[in-house]
Amino acid sequence: MNKNRLVKDYIFRAEKRIKMLEFLKNEEAYADVVRESQEVVELLLKGLMIAFGLDVPKVHDVTKYIEQNIEIFPEIVKGNIEKLKTISKTLRKERELSFYGLIDWIPSEEYTLEDADKAINWAKEVFHIVTNALDF
Repeated sequence: MNKNRLVKDYIFRAEKRIKMLEFLKNEEAYADVVRESQEVVELLLKGLMIAFGLDVPKVHDVTKYIEQNIEIFPEIVKGNIEKLKTISKTLRKERELSFYGLIDWIPSEEYTLEDADKAINWAKEVFHIVTNALDF
């Protein structure tokens, strides 16, 4: 089934990107860690939605749609929905800022090792929740 292949591809790519986050952190590219972590979380949550038969909207934070359909998800998603919302919404807010910055906000100067560590840990948490929900 193509749906299952697509979901597995999302998980595969998210796993590889998480490894890449460590490389970026070691290169002190903390803004890029934040940006890429957001993309990992988005990929994982959209894969979760596809796996459970939901249409995926063209937005970067899909937790509202997961929450609206929470009854179809396994307990690990239900029990972690607030965490998923916090992570996805927080990283969504940083998406453009961490990539493009502003005239008075230079991403490479503003993001710190602590920001990078938090973003990586969040990506790993979402990976754990989603892969357990999908029984991967």
